[in-house]
Amino acid sequence: MAARKRGSKTKPLAEYERKRDFNKTAEPRGDIKPRSTRGLRFVIQKHAASRLHYDVRLELDGVMKSWAVPKGPSYDPAVRRLAMEVEDHPIEYNRFEGTIPEGEYGGGTVMLWDRGTYEPEGGGGEEALRESYRRGDLKILMHGKRMQGGWVFVRMRRDDGGRAQWLLIKHRDGFADPDFDVTSEVNTSVATGRTMEEIASRSRRVWRSSREPAGTPDRTPPARRKVPRAPARKPATARRRSKAR
Repeated sequence: MAARKRGSKTKPLAEYERKRDFNKTAEPRGDIKPRSTRGLRFVIQKHAASRLHYDVRLELDGVMKSWAVPKGPSYDPAVRRLAMEVEDHPIEYNRFEGTIPEGEYGGGTVMLWDRGTYEPEGGGGEEALRESYRRGDLKILMHGKRMQGGWVFVRMRRDDGGRAQWLLIKHRDGFADPDFDVTSEVNTSVATGRTMEEIASRSRRVWRSSREPAGTPDRTPPARRKVPRAPARKPATARRRSKAR
């Protein structure tokens, strides 16, 4: 392989754009947007592609760092979920819910399963996130409707194709609950309240703008309490009631 010229830079979303034909899919084209002043955003999309999985995306440096988590997140700290790092996605992908056409990369139904903001668990802002991502030990606090409290991404190794394999693990805090199977109990869109079947039935709706469609209110109640810095332990039953469904 030819050496990269000195001073040359890879376009941030080059791989994302290479994999998609925007004449056939209404996914966002990849215009990088400035980050929100209200905090770094995250989104989790339930994705029925060739295999059902959950795409976890964290905003950093103008893009969404992305992982495909086959079994989705678990609130049990003893459970380690495989998370395969994939190409960076554009910030606009935070609003994407609908259908990627069959035959296109990632073709299938996409649900906005959760969204919110996140921050480094130990403070330090974006620089701390960059450093922990580089080390492969990314500890974060998530402030979502379904994902709350401390979580960690731990990088393990790369597969034969060069993709980094990580583990996604829940930290032992006041939100941890081995008895709460969040992916089984929560099966609707955080944005529209629709199921995967309802999203798929509206095949023309391949891009959802920031304005919700009429007649599709958000049926997910807001989180009942914010993530504390050092949450106190509560009985498992009470903790389950505090999680937004």
